[in-house]
Amino acid sequence: MFTIEKRSSEVSARTGRLKTFHGEIKTPVFMPVGTRATVKTMTPEELLDIDTQIILGNTYHLYLKPGDKLIKKAGGLHKFMHWDGPILTDSGGFQVFSLTDMRKITEDGVEFRSHIDGSKHFFTPEKSIEIQNNLGSDIIMAFDECAPYPASREYIENSMKRTLRWLKRCKDYHQNTKEQMLFGIVQGGMYKDLREYSAKATVDMDLPGYAIGGLSVGEPREMMIEQLSHTTKFLPEDKPRYLMGVGTPDYLFEAVENGVDMADCVLPTRIARNGTAFISTGRLNVKNASHKEDFSPLDSECDCYVCKNYTRSYLRHLINVNEILGARLLTYHNLYFLIQMMKEIRLSIEEDRFLEYKDDFYKKFGYTYHYE
Repeated sequence: MFTIEKRSSEVSARTGRLKTFHGEIKTPVFMPVGTRATVKTMTPEELLDIDTQIILGNTYHLYLKPGDKLIKKAGGLHKFMHWDGPILTDSGGFQVFSLTDMRKITEDGVEFRSHIDGSKHFFTPEKSIEIQNNLGSDIIMAFDECAPYPASREYIENSMKRTLRWLKRCKDYHQNTKEQMLFGIVQGGMYKDLREYSAKATVDMDLPGYAIGGLSVGEPREMMIEQLSHTTKFLPEDKPRYLMGVGTPDYLFEAVENGVDMADCVLPTRIARNGTAFISTGRLNVKNASHKEDFSPLDSECDCYVCKNYTRSYLRHLINVNEILGARLLTYHNLYFLIQMMKEIRLSIEEDRFLEYKDDFYKKFGYTYHYE
């Protein structure tokens, strides 16, 4: 299901192809997040226009509304949302565990109250898999705890070992292995020996792919990269590696450099709704007064639909008067920017000049650091 096509001679970066029931994915890939069965403000046709290969859905949110059983009755998440490409669903664990004052953890699972109406629910590993089976996504995630940062070693160790026990239950319960690939999630906080323990035990489950969780949760950048580099050493070369929850250009570069094949984040769509765009020279806040009479494109080096047709002045106006079109256009551009960046990253690996491309991108984008 996963084939490596080219490896960098300098670092651990690689290109590959991941075959899913709904299509093939060229890696490394950035995956836009469609939490509630939609990538906010974007139509499926627009996602295809910008060469989106795979999108994400969220088990927790889709379970609460409209309900996984309704989605199954509709023919599965692909038909329900009119998206025929690959879909990955997370387990709901991150959302459940983020409800700090509204949940109770036991060995069997997690009792929590809905953030919508306060109603009580109980997620077990089996329940998470059942929901994802009903959704019919191509890649499903094991139920885990994304432990907070900072946290004591005792807490992280107990949480990590429980996540491993839950992974065994997820694997035993999951039967639709021909159409849905189950990924395990490596945890261990900021403790290298616990990450090694978690990675080795997760790999022993012999799964189609492996995710790296519990990073980019508030820890310093250098610590994140250090833990990432350490963790990937214990993951098999011939299986896809997925770094969860990263979406800034620099974190995507660092992920690829350390052998990661897949990444996702809500960041590009979220900051777009707040008026911020990724452009070739850094981040740009279109709300700023300096753009009031700026009739140039958002990014003069970008050839997306937005940059071809709209000015900074017009986009500033839309955002400042809360017009929905403003959020739509900036979202379109931000996703296009990252997807094009990942295309260039893949090309740089194929031509064995990844570090050169990374350095050029950093200098232009305005990053003043280069982590060695």
